[in-house]
Amino acid sequence: MRTGRPIPPIAVTDEQRSTLENWARRPKTAQALALRARIVLACAEGKSNGVVARQVRVRQQTVGKWRSRFLNKGLEGLLDEPRPGTPRRVSDAQVEKVLTMTLESLPRDATHWSTRSLAERSGLSRSTISRIWRAFGLQPHRSETFKLSKDPLFIEKVRDIVGLYLHPPDRALVLCVDEKSQIQALDRTQPLLPMRPGQAERRSHDYKRHGTTSLFAALDVKTGAVIGECHRRHRSAEFRKFLDTIDQSVPATLEIHLILDNYGTHKTATIRSWLAKRPRFHVHFTPTSASWINLVERWFATLTEKQIRRGAHRSVRQLEAAIKAYLEITNQSPRPFIWTKTADEILASLARFCARTSVSGH
Repeated sequence: MRTGRPIPPIAVTDEQRSTLENWARRPKTAQALALRARIVLACAEGKSNGVVARQVRVRQQTVGKWRSRFLNKGLEGLLDEPRPGTPRRVSDAQVEKVLTMTLESLPRDATHWSTRSLAERSGLSRSTISRIWRAFGLQPHRSETFKLSKDPLFIEKVRDIVGLYLHPPDRALVLCVDEKSQIQALDRTQPLLPMRPGQAERRSHDYKRHGTTSLFAALDVKTGAVIGECHRRHRSAEFRKFLDTIDQSVPATLEIHLILDNYGTHKTATIRSWLAKRPRFHVHFTPTSASWINLVERWFATLTEKQIRRGAHRSVRQLEAAIKAYLEITNQSPRPFIWTKTADEILASLARFCARTSVSGH
């Protein structure tokens, strides 16, 4: 004669069985969830709690718990329920106060808030201020610069240049051309102390100047290859020599579209005369104060980061040799910079920025 409470049977649908079997078999499933799935599958075969407990090597009470949870809530009953955790110590009103003070006020003795100064003003801890700032993406210590172009033909020029990036013409080469002028050959006054475990590389803060050079560069938008040469001076005469280099480097069967900024050396009578004699050259000027649209500027940034900023050069000749070596390395396996935004997206973004700036009252 059987004693005790009757064991409620478990009926598992085909969909539930498939889910339970996946939970039990998948190696990435949490082991606790996999164990619960095996318990329910064993119970669905009509086995008693004691038999299932011995089969999966758990206590009989554990089998009863998950049998009951599945009967009451189905598959969701096998998932961990959210735990209450520690009660909140910072109210919504306090968070709002911190945000309002950060965005709409300034400390008396500084241009921006720090965690220490705002903690003293608000009565909260520095760690609480830091957590609120991180949650809302606020970084008062950082500041970035911008400048809006006032070029009356800004829209037309953006559409023209972006069109060349996204839809380059057939049988033509699109080159982004510019100069990185006044690159200084700098050498430290004392020997460099190399990096070692637990200590960063160290160099003296002062330096010796050994002269300057200017790099003229033309970036092939399609391939990422760069035509470049250094000159000690930065005049239209040197720019014309560089145009000669481009003319000789590009096959005569290809048209050449040059993307240039509005620097004076690009518009002298000498340059205009040179271009007039070579009809395969087509010049596209960037809007004023919009150097970001010229892709060669991105390559200049990479050159500065990898070769110039931390380099030590005892002469201009040594600096120019380093630049030429980097040009050769770049052209051995060139990688283009991919332009992704359309002209409409750029103009819409600028319109939103202008609207936000005008609303701020500045």
